[in-house]
Amino acid sequence: MDILIKLSQFLLSLSLLIILHELGHFIPAKLFKTRVEKFYLFFDVKFSLFKKKIGETVYGIGWLPLGGYVKIAGMVDESMDTEQLEKEPQPWEFRSKPAWQRLIIMLGGVTVNFILAFLIYIGMAYAYGEKYIANDDITDGVLVQSPALLEAGLQTGDKIVSVDGKEYENFFNVPEAILLGKHVVVERNGVEETIDLPVDLIDQIMSNRNAGLISLRIPFVIAGFSEESVNEGTLQVRDIVKSIAGVSTPYSDQVAVVLENNKGKEVEAIVIRDGEEKAVNLVIDNDGKLNVAYAGGLPIDNLEKLGIYKVSKQDYSLAESIPAGLHMGKERIGKYFDQLKKIVQPETGAYKGLGGFKTMYDIFPSVWSWQVFWSITAMLSIMLGVMNLLPIPALDGGHVMFLLYEMISGRKPSDKFLEKAQMVGFFILIGLLLYANGNDIYRAIFVK
Repeated sequence: MDILIKLSQFLLSLSLLIILHELGHFIPAKLFKTRVEKFYLFFDVKFSLFKKKIGETVYGIGWLPLGGYVKIAGMVDESMDTEQLEKEPQPWEFRSKPAWQRLIIMLGGVTVNFILAFLIYIGMAYAYGEKYIANDDITDGVLVQSPALLEAGLQTGDKIVSVDGKEYENFFNVPEAILLGKHVVVERNGVEETIDLPVDLIDQIMSNRNAGLISLRIPFVIAGFSEESVNEGTLQVRDIVKSIAGVSTPYSDQVAVVLENNKGKEVEAIVIRDGEEKAVNLVIDNDGKLNVAYAGGLPIDNLEKLGIYKVSKQDYSLAESIPAGLHMGKERIGKYFDQLKKIVQPETGAYKGLGGFKTMYDIFPSVWSWQVFWSITAMLSIMLGVMNLLPIPALDGGHVMFLLYEMISGRKPSDKFLEKAQMVGFFILIGLLLYANGNDIYRAIFVK
C-alpha cells in the first residue's frame, strides 16, 4: 500500500507538470495560428496507450513515462521528423512565423512551470499558513548528526547564528542553507565562532546515507523494546526519560553519554508518564544499552505540547498570501540555482547527487498529504522550468538560444544546422539521463 501511495503521488505530480508544460507551448502556438500535430503525455515509442484526433491535433498518452511533447509543424524537435523541412515553408508552420512569435512559443512551457510554482506557493500560504520553530527559540542549540560537520568543528548544543552572513528566522531553512553554504557562525557558551564548512560537504553527506545534517534536539521517548530488554514493564511506550542516575537528560543525545558512564549498573531514573513524573529503576547492560527503541522524530505539535519548543504560526489572508507565496517561490528558485552552482563545481562532489526517476519517486511520502504533495510538485515545477532553460539543443533553452542569436544577428540558422544541433542535444540528454539514473542504481547497491 505504501508503494501504491508513493507511486500514485509521483505519477500524478509528473503528469500534471508535463501536461501544463506542454500546454505552455500549445496555447501560444494556437494563438499564432501554428499547426500542432500531436500533444502527448509520455512518449509513444512504437505505440500509444491512447490516442484521439481532434481537429488537426492527435491527443494521446504514450507508454514511456519519461516526459511528454507537443509536435509543432515545421519545427525541428525531439521527433526528428525532417520530412516537412524538405518542402517549402507553409504559413501554418513554426518556421514561417516571426522570430518573436517563435520565442514566445518556446518560452511558454517554462513560463507555465514558474507560474504554476508561484500559484502553488500562494495557495499553500493561504490554505496552510506557515508553521515553524523560530531559530531564536532554540536556546539549547542543535543536534549535529553529520560526521563531516563534527569534524569541521560544529558541536551538538551549538546555536546557529547565521550562514554565509544571513540570519534565518525559520529553523527549518537552516539545514539546507548549511548544506549549500561556505561558513556558519555559531554561538557556543555565549561566544560566537565562525566555522568553515567542508567544500565537499554534499559529497560526504551522500556517501553516508544514515547520517543527517543537523536537527532539533528532542527528548528520549520510549517507542518499543528489543527481545533482550529487561526494562520492559519498568518502562512503557511513550515514557519520556527526564533523568538517569541523577543526571538531567532533557534531550536524547545526552542519554547515550549517561548510559556509557553507568554501563553494567542498575540506576534510578525519572520518567514522565501521562504528564506525571515517576521514579523507576533501569538496568543498563554491559554495552551501555537499555535495549529499547526511541522516537527518532516527533511531530512539530508534539514538541510544543511537551514544552520543548514554541511553535510559531503565521496565517495569511488571501491578499497577504500573494506576496508570501511569491517570496516562497523566489527563495526556492534561488536555492535551486545555488544547487546547480554546486553541481558544476567538481570539488564539491555535488554532481554525484544527480538522480533520476527513483530519486524523484523517493521524495514523495508513503502517506497521502496534500500539503506535502503540493510542496513537492511546486519544487519539481521549478526544477523542470530551470532545467528546460539550460542552453542545450533539444531543450527549450537550446531553441531560445538560437532564436536570440537570430533576433540579434538578423541571420537565421539553417534547418540542416538545427537538425544536427538537435541530434547533438539529444545525445547529451540521453547521457545525462543514463548518468542520473545510473546514480540511483549505484546508491541503491553500494551506499548504505
